[in-house]
Amino acid sequence: MRCPFCRHADSRVVDSREVDEGQAIRRRRSCSKCGRRFTTSETMVLAVVKRSGVTEQFSREKVVRGVRRACQGRPVDDDALQQLAQRVEESIRSAGVAEIPSHEVGLAILGPLRELDAVAYLRFASVYRSFSSIEDFEKEISDLRVAMAAPADPDNSDNGADDD
Repeated sequence: MRCPFCRHADSRVVDSREVDEGQAIRRRRSCSKCGRRFTTSETMVLAVVKRSGVTEQFSREKVVRGVRRACQGRPVDDDALQQLAQRVEESIRSAGVAEIPSHEVGLAILGPLRELDAVAYLRFASVYRSFSSIEDFEKEISDLRVAMAAPADPDNSDNGADDD
C-alpha cells in the first residue's frame, strides 16, 4: 500500500479490525520511510457478469432503480427499496463467490420483492422472465396466489378430508 504522504510503496499493518458487520476490514498502517500513520479500508468486490460477458461491480443503487420502476404507482417507500437492496446484496454475498451472473441477481430480487408488493413483483417478473403471453401472466398469478395462501394456513394437514 502506497503511503499517501510520501508515496513510498512499503507500509506495515499496525492494527486490523472488522467493520460493517464483517463486510470490510479497517487497517491502521505505518509508512516504513516517513513513519506517518494512515488508515485503509478493504471490502470484497462483488462482480456481476452481464449477458454480454462484461463484468461490473455490484451496485445496490442499480437494484433500487430497477425495483423502483416495478413499484411505480405502488405504496412502496424508498426505505423499503433500500432494505430490499440490502437483503439482495446480503443474499448474493452469502453465496461466497466473487462473480455472479446477472440473472442470479434477478432471482435474488424476486423473493424479497414478492414479499414487499405482489403487483410490483408481477411487473418485475414479467420483464425479467420475458413473459410473452397472457398465459405466462396467468400462471405466475396462480403461483403467486398459492404462495400467498400457503403461509396463511400452515396447519392445512387434512389433505382435503372432511372432519365429521
